[in-house]
Amino acid sequence: MNDKLKFIKILLVLFVLMVSLGIQAEESHDPLVSIGNITRIRGVRTNQLHGFGLIIGLAGTGDSNRYGATVTSHANMLNNMGIEVTADQINSRNVAAVMVTAVLPAFAHEGDTIDVTVSSLGDARSLQGGTLFMTPLRAANGEIYAVAQGPSSIGGFNVQGAGGQEQRQNHPTVATIPNGAMVEREVEFSLSNEEIVFLLDNENSETARNITNAINQEFEEFGQRYANARTSREVVVEVPESYRNDLVAFIAEVEKLEVRPAIEARVIINERTGTISMGHNVRISTVTVAHGNLTVSIDSSQQVSQPPAFTDGETVITEETDITIEEDEAYFMLLPSTSSVQDLVAVLNTIGATPRDIIAILQNIKAQGALHAKLELR
Repeated sequence: MNDKLKFIKILLVLFVLMVSLGIQAEESHDPLVSIGNITRIRGVRTNQLHGFGLIIGLAGTGDSNRYGATVTSHANMLNNMGIEVTADQINSRNVAAVMVTAVLPAFAHEGDTIDVTVSSLGDARSLQGGTLFMTPLRAANGEIYAVAQGPSSIGGFNVQGAGGQEQRQNHPTVATIPNGAMVEREVEFSLSNEEIVFLLDNENSETARNITNAINQEFEEFGQRYANARTSREVVVEVPESYRNDLVAFIAEVEKLEVRPAIEARVIINERTGTISMGHNVRISTVTVAHGNLTVSIDSSQQVSQPPAFTDGETVITEETDITIEEDEAYFMLLPSTSSVQDLVAVLNTIGATPRDIIAILQNIKAQGALHAKLELR
């Protein structure tokens, strides 16, 4: 009797260990992450800025006179300074027309500086050593929010020798200006101290539920639940009374909570690069796959045909065509219903399948309905 009880206890311990190990193996695919790293707060956003400007002071690497926008802008700039010139009097390759772009952060204040990027619009060879002349930066509503000016840096070089030889490093027609723009206008926005909406970076119902549960467990008092998942993308959080006057502290407390995000079963294929990426939760039904490579080679060559001696025939050139067909051995694979894409890829790798082969096989399995995941081609 004692031996029987001892045997049952051992089985129970083994069962618990197997279950716990299984759970740990499954959870290890989705690590714990902070809520602040997978969400953003509604209304807190950046704004794109842009402007047309001129890079001056280039060492003969700017736009040629063929690009009229640069010549006209150059003349207008001088005229605005009281120097009267016409466009046909401009003959210099020391100036380049550029598009200036920047990102205005949320809660930026007047006097803050932001980085800008300048990109050549004309036929300039390099923006190295140039200086961006004062350029207003506008948002999508047409209002000016910042003004950019300063020396540009391409992070490389572009040197051209007398014989036309050219040495280039990095992209010489795009430059950056760290802290090159000053914010002149603020975007008015204030957070509500009653309700905050957290938006998930990746829409997922399970992740939204996990975030809701984590917030409610942390702040629940007297049975009151503050968080509610309105949709699979939105989690609405009521600000507790004790945090109404300290909203930043409440957001910090919420964003540091850790949850386990769920990911959608998806296989993404980039046919141009042969890159395949897939989630650990992609599954395949029982399916048989056969794949072989058929190679057809056609080789054409010219042959000289001589007529027999003492005849009236002429020497002619004939076209000979040699067609060779080679087919690699087809490999049959039977995958059980519990197989994952990782299992399939492992099998395909053992037989030397190329990424192109794997893409073709995955597309056929999806067409058959045996691939239980979204298949995206890019």
